[in-house]
Amino acid sequence: MSKKVLKCGQFFDSVNECVKENVWVVVEDNKISQVSENEVCCEGAEFIDLSGKFVMPGMVDAHMHLMMNGEPSAMGDMYTKRDADYMVDMMLNAQADLMAGFTTIRDEGCIGFVDISLRNAINAGKVWGPRMKVAGMGIGSTGGHGDNPLRPGTVMGGGMSQVVDSPDEARKAARHTIKYGADHIKLMATGGVMSMGDEPGAPDLTFEEMKAALDIANTHGKSSSAHAHGALGIKWAVKAGIASIEHGMMMDEECMDLMVEHGTFLVPTIIAAYRIVENGKYLPAETVRKATECLENHGRNLEMCRAKGVKIAFGTDTGTFFSAHGKQAYEFELMQKYGNFTVTESLVAATKSSAELLRMSNEIGSIEPGKYADIVAFDESPYDDISVMSRCSFVMKDGVVYKG
Repeated sequence: MSKKVLKCGQFFDSVNECVKENVWVVVEDNKISQVSENEVCCEGAEFIDLSGKFVMPGMVDAHMHLMMNGEPSAMGDMYTKRDADYMVDMMLNAQADLMAGFTTIRDEGCIGFVDISLRNAINAGKVWGPRMKVAGMGIGSTGGHGDNPLRPGTVMGGGMSQVVDSPDEARKAARHTIKYGADHIKLMATGGVMSMGDEPGAPDLTFEEMKAALDIANTHGKSSSAHAHGALGIKWAVKAGIASIEHGMMMDEECMDLMVEHGTFLVPTIIAAYRIVENGKYLPAETVRKATECLENHGRNLEMCRAKGVKIAFGTDTGTFFSAHGKQAYEFELMQKYGNFTVTESLVAATKSSAELLRMSNEIGSIEPGKYADIVAFDESPYDDISVMSRCSFVMKDGVVYKG
């Protein structure tokens, strides 16, 4: 049995949502065995001095796409790149995320179920990387987000989603997704920003189609998420029983009230639209227009969500245009700018709340005895400068130090 003792200068307690001073953490193999505010004996253990650092649980990014890394060519690449090419890219992207302090990630849609293969390889110890929860291929509709924009006569599908146009087809797609090992199902409830020919505010899947897919997910003990910008699509998804709304950038107050009533999470992904608008001169005008419309009221809506008590998890949509893996912690700064999130709220979103969304509260999300030894640290406190979240200097996952 390997044993490590960590001396933490500043310690973020995500359970009690506060910062403590001079906390000692004992790690045995891959689990935390002791957390103490009194000095711990280091005899027979490896001592790790983090007394000059801000220490917190390993972070969770609950929305990303490992198959992309911010390239403007990403949407076209999926029709030419091979699955093996994606596997190599995804492994490197996942490792960049881990080195940035994200010890757990949720992949929100991938070509050919390659994300499942990478998750399995990491779990088996064949390659190193963060913990992964994966959606496999999403479920969308003809002409909707996730369908391909190719010329008439080209087979439908072929993008990141399975295309369905009835409740029966939605049930079959959900069963297909679960069959190949996905942790949850991803529904394309509305149009999107990066897809061509659809509108973010318009519903794509009907309530009946989403309910049919979610009935399958729920009876198999699987979680769920919905790509959803427009208010009507959000309402249908929440009423159908979705676990989380991804983006939610065009929601109205009724959406928020429904999400509170149903306990539905919101994953805001501010950085995705922000990077598209910021780099608009390099992208199609249609994409920039849609991103601008989505971002316009997102900050005001996020403030209302906070006030009403909507549960917020941390996610970035990393991989989308100009959002590179390992660089997504800028989302913390945007949470302050667009939603007036406090530092504590944003750190809780990236730890305890995201762990709850991923149904991993007993394993990750806080530094407590019995949980995985996923611990990260920074040279400064985010309470002094939130930008420090982009400069992670220490990463431990499963009791193994990968950085620092």
